[in-house]
Amino acid sequence: MKRNLLTAIALFALCMTTLTVAVHSGRAQRNEFESPRLPRVSVVKPLVLPKPPPPPPQRAVPIVQVPSVQPVPAVQPLPAVQPLPTDCAIRPEMRPANARTSSRSGMALAHNQVTLERFRRSQPLTAGLAVKQRQAPAYTPREEIALIHPTNYGDRFLRDVNGRPVNQQPIVVLHETVASASSTINFFRTAHPRDEDQASYHTLIRRDGAVVYLVPPDKRAFGAGNSVFVGAQGPEAVRTHPRFPASVNNFAYHVSLETPGDGINNSPRHSGYTEAQYQSLAWLVAKTAVADDRITTHKAVDRSESRMDPRSFRFSRFFQLLQTYTKTDEIPLRCTVPPELQVRQRRQPTQPRQQAKAQPASKAK
Repeated sequence: MKRNLLTAIALFALCMTTLTVAVHSGRAQRNEFESPRLPRVSVVKPLVLPKPPPPPPQRAVPIVQVPSVQPVPAVQPLPAVQPLPTDCAIRPEMRPANARTSSRSGMALAHNQVTLERFRRSQPLTAGLAVKQRQAPAYTPREEIALIHPTNYGDRFLRDVNGRPVNQQPIVVLHETVASASSTINFFRTAHPRDEDQASYHTLIRRDGAVVYLVPPDKRAFGAGNSVFVGAQGPEAVRTHPRFPASVNNFAYHVSLETPGDGINNSPRHSGYTEAQYQSLAWLVAKTAVADDRITTHKAVDRSESRMDPRSFRFSRFFQLLQTYTKTDEIPLRCTVPPELQVRQRRQPTQPRQQAKAQPASKAK
């Protein structure tokens, strides 16, 4: 009996000891993760602020007579300067808000805000321009707009890099793509920040005769880098960049024909161009009002001795078709005011004109 009592007391003492150790261990573990900077406060006593002292008596402030100030008349803004009709249209092309600049997408600029009137007027600018009226052939090509990235074209300038005035008559330069039309357009719609990589045509004609407008005609396409046109007035070229030689780009309208499949190489000849391409080319060139003796090729104006396009071109067939059209200036190649700006100017009151100062180009090819 006595032994059982001792055993029960020993077991009770052992249980109490184990319980005490467990409680202290849990408390120590909890204190390990508690912030020592936050003491445990059981009661928060309200803060009693002392009463502020009474304010000092205010002294009387003497009144000082201030002389009256005459109001300053408002400065009238200077009247807006209207651009001269002969100025280049130096302005960025309209870009939609959701336009993407990814070089992989090939959609650097959309054309949903650029109309056909930006590339070809619906009516000639000069009435009675044609010397001899001809019955227009019943041919009208399909027309597309694929405005390219602005890094690949620039403005036409009224002065060269040295500040000398330039006023050459326009010329038409014929090219070929040496690639498919789609790949050529994608290349032009890709941003090229380096001057050495920039290239473009004004217009491209597909194999089926579709006319694709790439650069507005009053802008400067980078179609012939080191080039000179030799005509009745002698050698003609304009230098618009201090690091590059002179070229015909400042007064040239570059038109390219899509190369056939067997010509995407460096062979001197290929199977040639379709009848639809010749028809569209004659239809297009007739709207530039460029004289026949100022229609040339990339090979003829090139001074690098590396260009031979357009290969296998039938000049006789082209000029035969060209003679069937009446020449108009529906495609103005000189520096002109865009049609939307002309409408805006008609709505504004006429202001005194100031002398326009043309700046030399920052990049040219």
